[in-house]
Amino acid sequence: MMQASTFLTKFETKSNRVKGLSFHPKRPWIVVSLHNGIIQLWDFRMGTLLDRFDEHDGPVRGVHFHKHQPLIVSGGDDYKIKVWNYKLKRCLFTMLGHLDYVRTVQFHHEYPWIVSSSDDQTVRIWNWQSRSCISVLTGHNHYVMCVQFHPKDDMIVSASLDQTVRVWDISGLKKRNLGSAAENAGSNTGGTDLFGSTDAVVKYLLEGHDRGVNWASFHPTLPLIVSGADDRQVKLWRMNDTKAWEVDTLRGHVNNVSCCMFHPKQELIISNSEDKSIRVFDMSKRTGMQTFRREQDRFWILAVHPEQNLLAAGHDGGMIVFKLERERPSYTVHEGGTGAPYLLCVKDRYLRMHEFGSGRDVPLLSIRRSTGCNTALRSMSYNEAERALIICSDADGGSYDLYEIPKEGRTSDSAESKRGIGIAACFVARNRFAVLDKSKQILVKNLNNEVTKKLAPPHPTTDLIFYAGTGMLLCRSEDKMTLFDLQQKRAMGELTCQNVKYVLWAPDMKNVAFISKHSVILARREAQKLEHLCTTHETIRVKSAAFDDTGVLLYSTLNHLKYCLPNGDSGIIRTLQAPVYLCKVLGNKVHCLDREGNMKVLSVDNTEYTFKMALTERKHDEVLRIIKRSKLCGQSIIGYLQKKGFPEVALHFVKDEKTRFNLAIECGNIEVALASANNLDDKECWHKLGVEALRQGNHQIVEFSYQKTKDFERLSFLYLITGNVEKLHKMLKIAEMRGDVMGRFHNALYLGDVEERVRILREMHQPALALLAAQTHGLAAVADEVRPGVSEEQQPSCEPAPGASLLFPPTPITRENNWPLLRVSK
Repeated sequence: MMQASTFLTKFETKSNRVKGLSFHPKRPWIVVSLHNGIIQLWDFRMGTLLDRFDEHDGPVRGVHFHKHQPLIVSGGDDYKIKVWNYKLKRCLFTMLGHLDYVRTVQFHHEYPWIVSSSDDQTVRIWNWQSRSCISVLTGHNHYVMCVQFHPKDDMIVSASLDQTVRVWDISGLKKRNLGSAAENAGSNTGGTDLFGSTDAVVKYLLEGHDRGVNWASFHPTLPLIVSGADDRQVKLWRMNDTKAWEVDTLRGHVNNVSCCMFHPKQELIISNSEDKSIRVFDMSKRTGMQTFRREQDRFWILAVHPEQNLLAAGHDGGMIVFKLERERPSYTVHEGGTGAPYLLCVKDRYLRMHEFGSGRDVPLLSIRRSTGCNTALRSMSYNEAERALIICSDADGGSYDLYEIPKEGRTSDSAESKRGIGIAACFVARNRFAVLDKSKQILVKNLNNEVTKKLAPPHPTTDLIFYAGTGMLLCRSEDKMTLFDLQQKRAMGELTCQNVKYVLWAPDMKNVAFISKHSVILARREAQKLEHLCTTHETIRVKSAAFDDTGVLLYSTLNHLKYCLPNGDSGIIRTLQAPVYLCKVLGNKVHCLDREGNMKVLSVDNTEYTFKMALTERKHDEVLRIIKRSKLCGQSIIGYLQKKGFPEVALHFVKDEKTRFNLAIECGNIEVALASANNLDDKECWHKLGVEALRQGNHQIVEFSYQKTKDFERLSFLYLITGNVEKLHKMLKIAEMRGDVMGRFHNALYLGDVEERVRILREMHQPALALLAAQTHGLAAVADEVRPGVSEEQQPSCEPAPGASLLFPPTPITRENNWPLLRVSK
């Protein structure tokens, strides 16, 4: 029986019916052609629509990426073949020639050719550089549903509703077209006559299907062809230099098979059908392995990624990018206690031990693997004291194997394991492990796999358990993680977090990281309670994580290595070419596994996150050491220091004078600010410097700043409060020279010079005010001089009020030195 499976979905779109699909050979892109005439370009890793092209009239049935150039070719029901440049975001040209719907189009991997199949019963080969048809292949006597170039040889395979698959030899076409320059001038259709060409000849005619054939495809490396037809069968064909023959028929679909192809990496055939299913067949055993079904949608098209373990399928309601099985290696890291830390991982059906320090890698024992699909290993739990290992897998809907690891130096070829059924299992004490069984009970078992205790989990919806120290478990249920004490049989602490997939403890078991598909949550265990520290969200999938010695969490996404601090700060350390799974961070070396289970050591610059961590923990000696030794610089680190309230630290990094000045003002470093202001010589800077210097009581720099900005009013007031009478006299003279009446009056007021004030008021035709000022200050002679100019009715109001006191400048506290500052330790 074929196993019904769930998609390991990586990306999904909802749209009009999908008729054509093509993966980009290098970038995480997929181009999709729809029944409504639109072509979409998606980034399936980010889940974003990059572009859409809308020039075809009617359904677009075929689409393909060029291997090297930024080109896409499409063919549709408008009989047109269009070539698009996705960098220029436009259609470059249209090629006409087919007389009916174009079914499929494909670029040649090497030559400047495109092959197309059509309902006009022909296959055409085009040169996209000369934009002309170079060959018409006739012979089919019904719609040609599919055509493909051979990945290496000069051959083409075509499938038609005339119930045949044809393999064509196009070596003659290659010789004539690529051997002469005549064709590049776009001479003619390459020696074709009315009834077809001799450049491409039928090499094999494959007959065997009872109905029309919808698809045929070459194997990437072997001389094999797979075809799918309306007779609901998938047929496997083999060919040699002289003949081709049918090898076997794969049955299982209950409606027309719309597409089928070989997996580029594994011995699998994948087919999809209008029966709303995708089927996976074992190529060597020729038996069904997996079936993926949709409720409503018929499948029309498949695409396999040439490099990665990814497939895409188009259906009535959109398309889906998925994997057949998980690629994550199964591993666990042992911190080593007294010894050096090491890694245990399963590779090629062997449990291997890898020492991080020495790099020593030794096989320990052979691991038995269940056959069939969905048997991927999920997790491991290791007990060093008893040299016992639990490996959990998806086999039988969730099971575990308990192994005893042989002593150092002895490799066991076929270690017997104690198997049990359970959703998850992990060690909780030296000779006890916990299992979450399928009835959602927690069973505590001994090393003989015998149940010693049965417990109800803290929540009835608990669906996964993780290690949380001796006698403790972390239980996942819906959107909660619960710290559960097995002895007391009660929940100790709880934290809300969605869909946690992995749990990672820091070496001191104080901090813990909860990893889900798109977020990283850091928490601290305090007195058996869980305290949330921070949450970091990611748009791209989070794959793994590891704590370093200082408590910083490093984590990897599909394409980045990042860090996260307990205070919530995060950032990118480096980009990754391929996903890796972090195991151990030692200084600036990150030990990780790739998808094949090979150990890799990445060198990283850990300066930024160690610096931020030292700042957070207020380890000022460490901060200074990093500043002196490293080349930390850039706007981001300066911005970070400013935001976090460390402008004085930021000063060490800044070369730009304007930024340096602003930071110096922010942290009150007058000397640095003065030096920067001198270099900048900008009015705004001098003003800011004056304000800060005044705040600190440094009146000498305040004076210098005001002089630079020619801020005469402020300068006069400064001289008043510092008691500098000599300079106030100078300011009075400057105001007189500048014709600044108010400035003169203010300076005269600050100096207590009544005669000057009376003179100014008389000059400004204010005799009444001049008389009042003279009489108030007892200057009788001056008052007599002024009185004739004041009218009779105004004179009574110019008498001083009884009990009025004179206005005198205040006595300055200190005349020479800057004002003293009170030192406060921060």
